[in-house]
Amino acid sequence: MPLTSDTKKVMFEIYRDASFGGRYKVVYFTELGEHDKENEINEAMRGERIFDGFLLHRERNQAKQIVDEILNRLNNGEPVDESAIEQKLQPYLA
Repeated sequence: MPLTSDTKKVMFEIYRDASFGGRYKVVYFTELGEHDKENEINEAMRGERIFDGFLLHRERNQAKQIVDEILNRLNNGEPVDESAIEQKLQPYLA
């Protein structure tokens, strides 16, 4: 049975980069191409996990805008805890 857009999910993780800059980033694991998959996964694994989960495939574009807003807030020094992130993403989580 082929996956419908309702059952497809986008696996993601928001993390803090392990390098000196410590920028907050996101990786969408299920959307990585073969050529960058290993590097992106290794970078995320070295970083500090902030939040991870699955986004509904059909809602991914709206969800990515919310994730970008969260990253901007984190990278501007605003404290955004896991429960606040979950609350913002709740309508888009699978």
